[in-house]
Amino acid sequence: MRILTVGAGAVGGFFGARLVRAGADVTFLVRPQRAAALRERGLRVTGPGEEISLEPQLVTADAPMGTYDLVLLSVKSTALEQAAKDLAPAVGPGTAIVPLLNGMAHLDFLDGHFGGAAVLGGVAKVVTTLDGNGDIVRMAPPSVVLTGERDGTPSGRVDAVRELLTAAGIDSPPTPDIVAAMWHKWVFITTLAATTCLLRGSVGEVNAVPGGAELARAVLAEAAAVAAASGHPVPQAELDVTTRTVTAEGSPLTPSMYRDVLAGQPTEVEHVLGDLVARARALAVPTPLLDLATLHLRVHQQRVAGSRAGR
Repeated sequence: MRILTVGAGAVGGFFGARLVRAGADVTFLVRPQRAAALRERGLRVTGPGEEISLEPQLVTADAPMGTYDLVLLSVKSTALEQAAKDLAPAVGPGTAIVPLLNGMAHLDFLDGHFGGAAVLGGVAKVVTTLDGNGDIVRMAPPSVVLTGERDGTPSGRVDAVRELLTAAGIDSPPTPDIVAAMWHKWVFITTLAATTCLLRGSVGEVNAVPGGAELARAVLAEAAAVAAASGHPVPQAELDVTTRTVTAEGSPLTPSMYRDVLAGQPTEVEHVLGDLVARARALAVPTPLLDLATLHLRVHQQRVAGSRAGR
C-alpha cells in the first residue's frame, strides 16, 4: 500500500514515522521549508517510549508524485484548502482519504473536491507537539487512529487500513459509527480548547482556582448538548472520561489551540468552535460559554492577522 501523509507536523509526522518504522511505504507531502529541514535533520520523534530517527521520503507540491492508495490528511484546518490543491494529483480512482482533523466541516469540503466515496471518517487521539528544532515530542500515552466508512457499512479498505495502523503500534479498534466518534472527539477537544483558552492556563492551572472545575464541566455540558441535538449523544462513559480529564488537579495538559494562542499564531477557531456554535444556533441550543470562547479567539485571530498584514 502506497501511503501519502499530508503534513509532517506533530500529528502526521508522528503517525507517519510509526508507519515507516514498521516498514510501510510512506511519503510525506510537505512545504519546501519543512522539506529542507527534514532533509537536513531527518524526522525525529522523542518522548515517553519514543525514540525514532529516520530519513523520510519527501515530496513537494511542485514535483510529480503519482497516485497513492491511502492519504492520511493531518494538516490544520487553516491549511486545508491549500492542502487539497496540493494533494489532488495523488488521488486516483481507488485512493482512500483519511482526514485527521477535528470537527466536521472538512468532510463537506473534501467531498466537494474528491467525491464522498473517497473520503473516510477519521479521528486521531495523540498528544504531540513540535519543539524548537522541528522534532516531534510525544507528551502523553494515546496513539490512536479511528477510521471507518461514514455510512457505517463494513469495508475491506477500512480493514486494510486498520491492519496497517495496528502493525505500526497505532491503536485502531473497529469503529462501527465513525461519524459519532468524530462528534465525540469534537466535544472533547472543544471543551478542552474553550476552557484553557478562556482562562489562559493548563488544565491543572484552571482547576487550581475556585470555580475552574465548575466552568470546565459547564463548557462540556454545552458541547455535549449540541452533539445530542445533532443526533450523536456522547455516551456517559465518554463524558466521565472527559470530565476527569478537564478537571484533573495538577494536569499540565494543554490543547494545540491554546499553545497557538500563547505563541501568537492563528488558531482553528472557526473550524472547531465557530462551526459548533453555528450548529447550536440552528438547533436552538444555548451555548453562552462556547460563544464567549469563540469571540475571545476571534479577537485573537483578528489581532494576529493585523500583525501579519503590518509586516
